[in-house]
Amino acid sequence: MLHAIEQSHDPKVRELRKNYISPSQTIAAIDSTTLEILKNCPLVVIDVATGCLCDGLERIRIFKADPSFKELVLSMTRKVDEGRIRQVVSSFFRYVMFSHVWQGNEPLFQDVGAAKSVWGLPKTPLNEKLHDFCKETRRLGYKWAWSDTCCIDKHTPSILNQSLTSMYKWYADSAATLVFLAGVAHPSKPGDLTRSLWMTRAWTLQELLAPTVIFFYDCEWKPYLGNSGTNHKESPEIMREIADAIHIPRGAITTFSPGELAVREKLRLASTRSATVVEDVAYSLFGIFESDIRPHYGEGAAALGHLLEEIVTRFGEVAVLAWTGKSSSYNSCLPASISVYNQTPYKPPSLEGEEMDTYITELRGKLSQQEALGIYNQINSLPLARFAARRLHFPCIVFPVKRLGIQEIRYCNEKAYRAKVLGLGKVIFTTADDLPLQEPQKLVFAHPWISYIRGPSNGDTCGSDSESFVDSDSDSEHDAGSGAVMPPSPLHAIPVPQVDDYTQSLQMVARLGQPFKALLLLQQPERHYRRVATESEIIVQVLGTNITSQNVQTKVLEIL
Repeated sequence: MLHAIEQSHDPKVRELRKNYISPSQTIAAIDSTTLEILKNCPLVVIDVATGCLCDGLERIRIFKADPSFKELVLSMTRKVDEGRIRQVVSSFFRYVMFSHVWQGNEPLFQDVGAAKSVWGLPKTPLNEKLHDFCKETRRLGYKWAWSDTCCIDKHTPSILNQSLTSMYKWYADSAATLVFLAGVAHPSKPGDLTRSLWMTRAWTLQELLAPTVIFFYDCEWKPYLGNSGTNHKESPEIMREIADAIHIPRGAITTFSPGELAVREKLRLASTRSATVVEDVAYSLFGIFESDIRPHYGEGAAALGHLLEEIVTRFGEVAVLAWTGKSSSYNSCLPASISVYNQTPYKPPSLEGEEMDTYITELRGKLSQQEALGIYNQINSLPLARFAARRLHFPCIVFPVKRLGIQEIRYCNEKAYRAKVLGLGKVIFTTADDLPLQEPQKLVFAHPWISYIRGPSNGDTCGSDSESFVDSDSDSEHDAGSGAVMPPSPLHAIPVPQVDDYTQSLQMVARLGQPFKALLLLQQPERHYRRVATESEIIVQVLGTNITSQNVQTKVLEIL
């Protein structure tokens, strides 16, 4: 019809051409939307009708041969309907993700390629598992399926890396995720899911949290607990079972967002899970932490170090330093294993209401306004923690050790040390390390929980003309008071009733006087520090209101 209008000798007829669009214009709009949608889909999926592996180009070819494509083109004659195009294209390319525990020689990318189709694979239990997944995907009304066994060409590093860094988003954007619980017998019973091997694996944490729609199946591919609903994340019984097992609210599972759970809480969730390949302990958390780092198999335990380094640097987050156990070879302030985050870290008391008023009243009789403002500005000027070249630039309040002795030697050569510490008095702690008894000045106790000390304030530096009491004694220790004063991170700032500068300073000093988990640091010959690992927390409890500006030293130490 358009050709006839264009060839007409009547100008009025040719003028009608402006009221219509050509099929090529519609196809161009469809192509643009298709490429945009496929950009966020898995690189390779299974066509569950044919069993063939399809990359993006093959899926486009199949789409253009499908009647829905022709219907879409012909449905638009006067204008391009972008909304309808997106709806049809999105629906056509919707895919289902597979979540399971690897059980041995699973069918790989090359195996399916050699067999030409998943349906051409030999009949083995693990191939049948893949077949059953594809059949269930087809039964649910979807055309495309993705399995980590055969949809990633693991022999091509660029493909493998892109898949690892995109996997969380693929699960999050999927039409559904099917979870196969191989060890759960039929009929399933309450508690079988949370006792399953699937709940112990590193990769399955994101496969639980990321999807909007999820279905759990027992070993016979029957719905868990016989629940035939349209989404097991909407099942109060199943979600309560999981939430009670991993100790987070049900809402955090059903509508998980990486930014909603605290860093420490996400690390706790990962702490009880394991991986066959050591790097996967960290790589499986890329999406949950919205990480920008790239995988590099072969780096071993350094993978966890890289992830924790990024968390500290991006957010100034020091909660990752609250652990006991063995230090990582990556950096002594980081743990050797993610399992330490299953520990419940010491939580200092919160000072509020009458209790805070009592502390402030006592402190007013001990600290002048100038001295209180000096301490306030000193602490408020500390920058966020950060890493550079594996060195942790560590803002903290330091308490130097003046005397050190061994109180007793315990089991496995662990020693109980007794230290006299400037500003803290006597501190007793245990470690297997041999510490320099004759050079106690090389040791310092550090208070790094600056956000707690600052409290729920706006972080504005009050009394800016007050003197800073920062002491710096080496090239590897940067004066936290030099240069511009840096306010605390806005991540920690919440609105509170306004108080005068003096009172606000005394509130900070009162929090500084509370018991805290101290980190023990040992200065090295190159003037940087390393953390002394301990098997139990060092909780210091003796500051109270006996604080003066002379025993509050803020520094940024370099730790390897």
